[in-house]
Amino acid sequence: MFRKLSQYYFVLTLVFVCFSALPIFGQMNPIKFEEYNLPNGLHVILHQDKSAPVVATVLHYRVGSRDENPQRTGFAHFFEHLMFEATDDIPRATIDKYIEGAGGSLNAYTSFDETVYHFEVPSNEIKLALWIESERMRKLHVETAGVETQRGVVKEERKNRNDNTPYGTWFEKMFKNLFTSSSYSWTPIGSAQHIDVATIAEFKEFYNKFYQPNNGTLVIAGDFDPKMAREYVDAYFGIYPKGAEIKREEFKLPELPAEYRETVEDNKAQLPAVYIGYRGPKKGDPDSYAIDMLNTILAGGQSGRLYQRLVDKDQIAVQSYSFNQDLQYSGMLAAVGIVAPGKSTGEVERAIYSEIEKIQKDGVTDEEFQKARNSEEDKFIFGKKNALEKAQALAKYYVYFGNTNEINTELQRYYKVTKADIQRVAKQYFSPDKRVVLTYIPKAK
Repeated sequence: MFRKLSQYYFVLTLVFVCFSALPIFGQMNPIKFEEYNLPNGLHVILHQDKSAPVVATVLHYRVGSRDENPQRTGFAHFFEHLMFEATDDIPRATIDKYIEGAGGSLNAYTSFDETVYHFEVPSNEIKLALWIESERMRKLHVETAGVETQRGVVKEERKNRNDNTPYGTWFEKMFKNLFTSSSYSWTPIGSAQHIDVATIAEFKEFYNKFYQPNNGTLVIAGDFDPKMAREYVDAYFGIYPKGAEIKREEFKLPELPAEYRETVEDNKAQLPAVYIGYRGPKKGDPDSYAIDMLNTILAGGQSGRLYQRLVDKDQIAVQSYSFNQDLQYSGMLAAVGIVAPGKSTGEVERAIYSEIEKIQKDGVTDEEFQKARNSEEDKFIFGKKNALEKAQALAKYYVYFGNTNEINTELQRYYKVTKADIQRVAKQYFSPDKRVVLTYIPKAK
């Protein structure tokens, strides 16, 4: 969910200040932080940055779509919405007003492995952000008025994102068939039918299981006094007891038996399209860094191999790209081609395989390798340009890596990747008998 953000002059100023404070040419000043646990298990990370008068808070809960009952999918995403409803001390439809009225912004997102909430506020409003997060953690009203409102919101979001969009079903179909018989086989948007029939009691059970201090990581980054921040955290979050230990099912991912192919008639599509998916490495796996660089070589803008071949040279596609999504226990690699008028899906599919096979056979050039390394370096450094981005990164490294200091050292993992590694992962992960191919054809009017 992306909520409407406030735009204020201090935010615009912040962007310029942060960019000017960043080092260049591949150098990055270490990001300093302190971290500790409350007695109730909440992990807290503090990063002081006085480059602009703003504070960002991130509350990362270890709950995503993979934690759901397969018969009740969409719960994690539903709570992303419901957490903006009423609490014991916050009336309905006022959280946005509190934050935007204070000159701040707010947002949240859900994935397969996480649900994350964040605020950005002027420094003098740090207590407001922490108070709201503490209220939502254990004092949310899971009741009819809010639940019924958000049922409608979630169903409308699903219609707009999936049902009424060209090729809108590809993501669900890809994960369903690429990760069959595992908890990655459904996507965070979930089933509208499951949300329709879920009861208040089921929602309360989900909330009480996962929205506990010992299932969260709180990050505060920006211009604040660490001693005062600790006092606020103790006052607002230390009042809650530790929740019951969460028993999670062991993640199991059966081998793909063979290539899966499906042709989909799409009444929203104007042009045919091909979506080709493969399983990739999990987040933090050494191979994931080589895959990132390989993806840049395949789809790094208009100079990427796929665009150059399919769009510029052969002119068989109007658009072509690839991307990878690394998850806690696995990953998804996808190559996409939107077919040009008068051309065929077969031509596009064969051209994609041809470019992959060239890398498998001949590797990549020195120029491509250096470009990919530079790209990852830029993303790593400039992806942490402000307090919110640093807060999100700090949470990620603690939760997924178990080492918050990876925010300063992960770039070294890219530097260890060689040209041979890129060729090797191309052979290992882009396997013809371990892929899902979805072909979209415009439905005849």
